[in-house]
Amino acid sequence: MPIEQKNILNRLYFVAGGMFLFALLIAVKLLDIQFNEGDKYRELAAKNTTKNFTIPANRGNVYADDGSLLASSVPKYEIRFDAVTVKEENFKENIVPLSKELSKMFGKPASYYQNLFRKARSNKNRYLLVARDLGYSDYIRVKKMPLFRLGPNRGGFIAEPRTVREHPMGKIAERLVGNEDRNTPGYYAVGLEGAFHKQLSGKEGHRLKQKISKGRWKPVYDENEIEPQDGYDVISTINVNMQDIAHHALLKQLTDYEADHGSVIVMEVATGDIKAVANLGKSKNGSYYERLNYAVGESSEPGSTFKTVALTVALEQKVIDTATVVNTEQGRVRMYGRNITDSKRGGYGEISAARALEVSSNIGFARLIDGAYKDDPKKFTDKVKSWGLDKKIGISIKGEGAPIIPEVGDEIWSRNALPSMAYGYNVSMTPLQILTFYNAIANNGVMVKPQFIKEIKSWNEQIAFYDTEILNKKIASQNTINQIQEVLKNIVQRGTGRSLYSENFSMAGKTGTARTDYSDASAWAKDPKYVSSFAGYFPAENPKYSCIVVIHKPSTKKGYYGADVTGPVFKRIAQKIFTDSPLKAEIADINAVEKIVNADYESYYTKVQKRIDKVPNVKGMAGMDAVSLLENLGYRVIVAGNGTVKNQSIPAGESPKKGTEITLNLS
Repeated sequence: MPIEQKNILNRLYFVAGGMFLFALLIAVKLLDIQFNEGDKYRELAAKNTTKNFTIPANRGNVYADDGSLLASSVPKYEIRFDAVTVKEENFKENIVPLSKELSKMFGKPASYYQNLFRKARSNKNRYLLVARDLGYSDYIRVKKMPLFRLGPNRGGFIAEPRTVREHPMGKIAERLVGNEDRNTPGYYAVGLEGAFHKQLSGKEGHRLKQKISKGRWKPVYDENEIEPQDGYDVISTINVNMQDIAHHALLKQLTDYEADHGSVIVMEVATGDIKAVANLGKSKNGSYYERLNYAVGESSEPGSTFKTVALTVALEQKVIDTATVVNTEQGRVRMYGRNITDSKRGGYGEISAARALEVSSNIGFARLIDGAYKDDPKKFTDKVKSWGLDKKIGISIKGEGAPIIPEVGDEIWSRNALPSMAYGYNVSMTPLQILTFYNAIANNGVMVKPQFIKEIKSWNEQIAFYDTEILNKKIASQNTINQIQEVLKNIVQRGTGRSLYSENFSMAGKTGTARTDYSDASAWAKDPKYVSSFAGYFPAENPKYSCIVVIHKPSTKKGYYGADVTGPVFKRIAQKIFTDSPLKAEIADINAVEKIVNADYESYYTKVQKRIDKVPNVKGMAGMDAVSLLENLGYRVIVAGNGTVKNQSIPAGESPKKGTEITLNLS
């Protein structure tokens, strides 16, 4: 054999041997994968083609006190079709009846759906959109249609559920109820939704899905691997009727006075249950909407509504009484280098402490409180702080504003601090914090914690119940409370709130007007801004509800005093609540005995019990009783007239025969 041919043959043997060894190595590797690493690669393959998806639990509902829905989770479904997984015979058999059913339900021609499905079949579309935003009942109806009833594998049926949070009351109480964070779906930070997020959320479930074309996934089974557990329901203290009244009363006044924003709170005196919270702010186009929870979160100088706090302190510590006289001069004085003025030109002259609150004299309170506490201002501030007015209430809703009650040694303290505090400046409180104090006055000194939730339930099972929480058993003596109640009542009858007075409906409360944004004196002088408020309760006797109205920056051209801006809102809310509230009809004791009737009966009974042989004296008796008595004695009675017996034809004491006729004249 030639050398050249032998070399070629050797090379062929070498190549063949190399290929054999390579094939052998591949076979060895395959066996190794099969027996030693098979589980690893099978797991990796499964991981890349199947995935466990989280199914969020249905969020619990938020209810009003009467069971009306304030917020609810509503399931919505998106229906899609996998045109590849369906067998040809099933597709041909069911495509026409399916199209007809869809046509009946959604109004489009049956031919539209036939063309849609056939095109998806030819394009091997595994994720065809059929319908979206279906409610549960519609979802069930579609699921039972021809072809779709065969399930995800044989029928190509794909259902993508999602949960939508709906508010049946719309924008009313939106900030109080709370809503979903726009940047974090499924997360709630504000309102009742945020405060009770954990209880409302429930526990999520899981569902296995298989990866299909273009990175899409479809369920492997009809059932979930782990079923989600729905969240608990939260029953709030909010009353839908009162909320509606408060919302619209505030909206009207904000619109009329072109104000920037405002809030209203209505609280049940005895329990602290919050029955209504309205928060409205102006948008760029001039309309109003629930922008922020001002009632809970906005801390500002309260102005004259704080004078009630100052007077309560002074009366309780007996440094003054309601008759203590203070000279307000001509409505303008200078204290510690600062001018203090009253709203009335010419001033009020010398007035009592009680009258100073009735007319809301800044000068009167500055002089009363400074005169009593200038040597020991801590005595005043300590008493205010003993009621917890320097701390947050600690309500369940997030975002409560921090109050400010300064004291000696603080950075903002000065000689003017004490007289300024007396009429509501140099302090800061939220509307809810102020109302909590006024509610204590209405509640005979018992300070209760504002409460937004009554209970948490799972269907009919009670999970938690929130009873009334007392913050302070008695903020002052009953004598002090009685005096403050009387003055607050007089404010409406003859003080700054006299325009609100009604003979038919009693109210008690305090007006408030405070400057705001006044750090730049020159700018404020050109464009003054105020905060108007009214805090009180109703009825004045045996109060049922307390209420505060705060309106920021009303147009000064239309008015800014509390009596003009916020007082009418308070009155409108108070009267509408009592007009719309059902009255309890009280029935007199059916066993009660009328004195006159009882006396007549006793007289008649005494006479009939005696053995009578002679005609009795029936003058003055009721006609019916006289007739009954005489007939029982055997006489025939003729009656003339109505009423009581004036004359009888046979005088008393005679003994006529039985059957004798006796005539009675009644009148």
